[in-house]
Amino acid sequence: MKNFFAVFSIMISLSGLSQTGTFPQNWIGNWKGELKWFKTGVKEPQTVVMELRIQPADSLNKYTWHLIYGLPTEDSRPYTLIAKDTAKGHWIIDENNGIVLDQFWVADKFCGAFTVMNSTIISNYWVENDQLMIEFFSISAKPIITTGNGTENSPSVDSYKVGSYQKAILKRTE
Repeated sequence: MKNFFAVFSIMISLSGLSQTGTFPQNWIGNWKGELKWFKTGVKEPQTVVMELRIQPADSLNKYTWHLIYGLPTEDSRPYTLIAKDTAKGHWIIDENNGIVLDQFWVADKFCGAFTVMNSTIISNYWVENDQLMIEFFSISAKPIITTGNGTENSPSVDSYKVGSYQKAILKRTE
């Protein structure tokens, strides 16, 4: 049955249909490529092999969401993707350790934001030209400055340090 879903998802992807309404079915498969990690103030990015394996799980509206950085023995993160409310584009990624991340389908992108250890991470995933594009922004959770007068005409505005940006381009391997 898993092979059927993989073949079906490839056929949908090759047909050029919109991602809307077919997520995550048309993303099923194993994706692999390169992640570049750009840190603020550092000119050269760190580069690492990245994989994302998405397969149907044992029950309806559940999928594997297995992230691998480097070799599978180095950094393997076997998560579960679960539909929360597909009519509202709401999904969750269960890290299977007590951490659950809310994700949302917005403008043909799978998007989320969470804060951990004083950093807010914003993630975006989308398919473009039969490639899975991924980006992560890491932003300090504490403002570096607050400006404005706190009035209607000049509200208080918090500014945050962008600590890093990561971008991956993955291609389907199966």
